[in-house]
Amino acid sequence: MAIQHQSDQQLAEQQTRVGPPPLYTVLLMNDDYTPMEFVVVVLQQFFAMGHEQATAVMLKVHTEGRGICGVYPKDIAATKVEEVNSFARQHQHPLQCIMEVQE
Repeated sequence: MAIQHQSDQQLAEQQTRVGPPPLYTVLLMNDDYTPMEFVVVVLQQFFAMGHEQATAVMLKVHTEGRGICGVYPKDIAATKVEEVNSFARQHQHPLQCIMEVQE
């Protein structure tokens, strides 16, 4: 028969707080070859933007070198980046889509 010893010490309850997952900004980068109309189509198709909003983001990409497409959790952002880059390559455009962690 095994003898069991009880300890007078109780383990202190530890509270762990889980915060929301980090968010990532998905961006389109400017290049000198991708037509503006193609960028508008990408924004409408992959980011559910209306024509006016897509045009505004496209102009921001054109004038400032990059434009924000949206902010998403990591997996969704990575999927969108892959879809856009693949779509651009299929249509033989050098358009680049990237993601950056939000600070």
